[in-house]
This record gives sequence, C-alpha cells and structure tokens, in this order.
Amino acid sequence: MAEAMRYLTVAQVNEYVKMLLDSDALLGGGLWVRAEISNFKHHYATGHFYFSLKDDAALVRAVMFRFHAQKLGFEPRDGMRVLVHGKVSAFVRDGQYQIYVDDMVPDGVGALYFAFEQLKKKLEEKGLFEESRKRPLPRFPQRIGIVTSPTGAAIRDMINILGRRYPCAEILLYPSQVQGAEAPPQLIAGLEFFAKKRPVDVIIIGRGGGSAEDLWAFNNEQLAYAVAASPIPVISAVGHESDFTICDFVADKRAPTPSAAAELAVPDAAELKKQLYLLGNKMQASLVGRLQNSRKSLKYLSEAGVLAGADSVTRARRMNLIYLSDKADAAIRSKTAERRAELSRLAAKAEALSPLSVLTRGYGIAETSSGVIRSVSDVKKEDEMTLRVSDGSILATVREVTKEEKKHGKSGKKL
Repeated sequence: MAEAMRYLTVAQVNEYVKMLLDSDALLGGGLWVRAEISNFKHHYATGHFYFSLKDDAALVRAVMFRFHAQKLGFEPRDGMRVLVHGKVSAFVRDGQYQIYVDDMVPDGVGALYFAFEQLKKKLEEKGLFEESRKRPLPRFPQRIGIVTSPTGAAIRDMINILGRRYPCAEILLYPSQVQGAEAPPQLIAGLEFFAKKRPVDVIIIGRGGGSAEDLWAFNNEQLAYAVAASPIPVISAVGHESDFTICDFVADKRAPTPSAAAELAVPDAAELKKQLYLLGNKMQASLVGRLQNSRKSLKYLSEAGVLAGADSVTRARRMNLIYLSDKADAAIRSKTAERRAELSRLAAKAEALSPLSVLTRGYGIAETSSGVIRSVSDVKKEDEMTLRVSDGSILATVREVTKEEKKHGKSGKKL
C-alpha cells in the first residue's frame, strides 16, 4: 500500500512553498513592514545585510542584498525602528521564509518624510531629475518672473538684490500662497501665467524658511510635473540651505535661499562695467603697441643703407607716416572717450530704471490682491489695497473713487 502512495522530496516541498509565496499578490508583489531591527549583521565581503524584523508578538528573518544596501543613506543597527519594503519568499535549502528587502527608511520621522521619499523615488524613476533635461539660465535676462507670496520677506529680499545687481531687468510678480492646500494650484497657475500670458526669460519659484509642513506645498506631484513642463527655465528657492523639496530636484536650478536665487538669475552690473573698462584699456594698449612696432620698423628701414639714395622718397613717406600716426592716436583717444561716455550714460540710465530708485523719490505702488492698480476701474469703494513705498507697505481701505473726465473740460465723477 505504501508503494502506491506518492512521495515528495523535502526540496520539492520547499520549492512548492516558495512558488506559493512568490505568486501571492501581496507577499510576492511587495509590501511595507514596520518593525524593529535585531541580530543585524553586515557581511562586508559580499556587502549584504542579514537581520531580523520583530515587534512585540513575532519575528521574521530578512535580507537586503548589496545592490539595494549600498543605496541607503544610513547604517542600520540593532534596536532601530524602520519601515522596510520587499517581497516575502522562501529559502529552499533551509525551508525558511524571509523578507527580501529592497528599500528601508527610518521610522519615527513621520508620514511626511515617508511620502517625500516615495514621491522622490517615483519621479526619479520617470527621469524628472535628470540633468540632461535641465536648461541653462539666460545670461542677460530682460524680464524675470517670480511666483511667491507678495507679503513675505522672500519677495522683498529678491527685489532688493535684483534691483541692486541688475536694475535694467523688469521684475514681474505672480502672487501666490506658499503653504496650505490652496498653494500648489496657485503655484502651478503662476508657472502657466508666465509661460502663456506674460512671457519672461526666467522664473523664480519659492518661499522663505519654515517647518517641513510649511514647505510641503513644494513637494506636490502636480507641481513637479508643471515645473518640468515649463518652457521657461525655472529656479527653485525654497526655505533655507538645508531644506530640500521635490521642486528643488525638478527645477533647472536649485538655489539654497530666495536671496541666492536672485543672485543666480542676473549678472552683477558693477562687474560687467568693470569688465568693459578692462577690455577698453586692453584694446587701447594693443593699438598703441602696434603703432610703436610700426614706428620702430620705419626707423630701421629709414636708417638702412638701401634707402640712402632715396632721401626724398623716404622723407615724404616719413612725413605721411607721422601724419597717419598722429591721426590714429587722435582717433583712439576720441573713441576711448566716446566709449567711456556711453558707459556712463548706460550706468545712469540703469540707475534711473531701478524700481527701488523710483520708490526712494517719494513714489509708491498701489496693489490689490488682483495686482497693481493702473486705473480707477481696478478698485471700488471699501476695497482693501496695499501701498508699497521704499521702506515698507501701508494697508489702506478705499473710501472714495473719483474718475477724471478729460473731454469738454468736465470735472471729476465719483464712482
């Protein structure tokens, strides 16, 4: 009777168990497990990690092979609470099932960090962080778009630095919330505004420092795709130097702070003036050197014996050369004076165009939440507005609106 029974070898049993585990949608497809590490061993010869994962009620063996282990930014140790991702399978030789770990993050850093790492990995796999897709910033931008809060310290810092370094550039602000649920859609709208309605040469998107929760709007997946799709180069400037967001990884350039973003966006006008001055001096020295060499050559030829019998010809040529030399000297001095005068004129014009210079002369900029007030039709009675002056801003309420009638000499009309 025993001969009629079907037998399986131990290896066949273990292979069958492995097949069942591998084919299970949850266990074989990959899952996250929260546990504490124990019995951790780093096999330095192979680079593999061998350890156990346990909680208050149970324990399971785990292994993390070198290919995945070398990507970790920390060294696991006994007692560390972690979140691990991997597949559950069986080791046929020992008949033991274990978790084959392919990713691990420290537990206790919170759900935000966990979500950040997941989104970062997803977008990195899609190629959004590739350096090859990022574009260089324009060297001399004429218009700069900024997407940020209109009331934060970040916008004031950026306007001050841009006005000081490169006052001839036009600065356009798209006001947006920079934290909370409404922030990502508004930030995306700002990118689209500059791409489709008011084209600029470079966009700065960001905010000042804050907690991880405050900066979380810049870890939004839709915002990441919008930054990657922008036809205009984007500088991400979120928080402080130690803060990193998904927006930083996707942008064409990451700035450690909003102030640094302003410095990256434009050249230093003072440095450009210095370079122009040095180039002008170098050009003048080169021309003078060539003239001196020509005079030396002429003197040598005039004193050579082969020209002794041609004194009259030499004398006429010498006089003509002296005339041309003096004329060239005068032309060089005149051209140099013209270039310096033009440089001074451009510097004065640049200073006059600076938005900060206008404000310091007693002018102000009136704004509502919809933007700069350009006409009485932009506001109505009881609207709130902000009057921006050189050293700060004033919040005011519209008490009355009067429109000036220009035809037939009529007086103003109250709205």
